[in-house]
Amino acid sequence: MNPEPEQLARLLALARIVAKECRHLAGTDARLFGHPFTPERAELLEQDPDLAERVDAFVGRYGRLQDTLGDKLLPRLLAALGEPVGAAIDNLDRAERLGFIPDADEWAAMRRLRNQMVHEYVEDPAILADALEAGHTHTRTLLDAAAAMLDEINRRGWKPETTA
Repeated sequence: MNPEPEQLARLLALARIVAKECRHLAGTDARLFGHPFTPERAELLEQDPDLAERVDAFVGRYGRLQDTLGDKLLPRLLAALGEPVGAAIDNLDRAERLGFIPDADEWAAMRRLRNQMVHEYVEDPAILADALEAGHTHTRTLLDAAAAMLDEINRRGWKPETTA
């Protein structure tokens, strides 16, 4: 099945965005997690604006990539493959079946973790440290999922339409 030109153009635009988001998240992850993120490091956030900015960048990039993959690229890719597109959990189940993600339930847990990183850290440094370390662990899952989806697009040879 070949997607319609407009559908393909949007899919390829999202693929380019995902590739960029992966590079940014991987870089931030490497800079933030050179050593474990402990509650003691979390307590330094108010005194260390550079560390606080890296944490904010990590949380934002983690969440953005997860959103772009699960809410935008995956539905477009499923449609282009001729798969039914439905509710997010149904799409994740299809993504698992197709080998794009290892486990739909893990993806949902990663989503809850993202929400925890965004909302809980100000009040409790231990919760932030645990959430960030878990996010760091799940970063590989996000990057691998992105790679699997991008590989599928490339494997099918989908490229933008060119005019003669």
